[in-house]
Amino acid sequence: MKKIILVGAGGHCKSCVDIIEKVKNLKIECILDKKNISKLFLEKYKILNEEILEKKKINNKYFFITIGQIKTSELRKKIFTKYIKKNYKFISIISSDSIVSKHSEIGIGSIVMNYCYIGPDVKIGNNCIINNFSSIEHDSVIEDHCHISTGARINGNCFVSSGTFIGSGTVLNNNISIGKNCVIGSGLTIKKNIKDNSIIK
Repeated sequence: MKKIILVGAGGHCKSCVDIIEKVKNLKIECILDKKNISKLFLEKYKILNEEILEKKKINNKYFFITIGQIKTSELRKKIFTKYIKKNYKFISIISSDSIVSKHSEIGIGSIVMNYCYIGPDVKIGNNCIINNFSSIEHDSVIEDHCHISTGARINGNCFVSSGTFIGSGTVLNNNISIGKNCVIGSGLTIKKNIKDNSIIK
């Protein structure tokens, strides 16, 4: 049984916990947040301040960031980088309701949420969110700290650079490249390459 410490007790955490509770051999040890506040069904878990972490034994425990990402990946990236430097171990989570090719790669600290499809020779980086009902087709690459939002469709041979957000229901046509730290809005069809730091609505 692997014990997990979650970081962040907001709305995205609720969605992650719902998935983790269904995964065999995973157990939530506690949730780190700035305030020990009521979070409805999260109340059954200990919500601790990060300072307490230094006093706890964290050997043989794994970390997972449950803070969401829309406008920027900076907070998730900052926490991930800080914990990696402290040699904390991260775990990746794959929903039991998703289809993930055995020929794909999922980086550490990433989550594949409910009813996703990850095709062969897909590479997903570290600390990514692949949100509910999204699909990523063959030979595509999603770099570190990206969020592929609900129902997004990444077609074959696409490249999404680090820190980028792809909105709900947006479709990337085949062979599209998206630059670093972009925000691509929801319900779009992307037919051409996008430069770094672009905001597309």
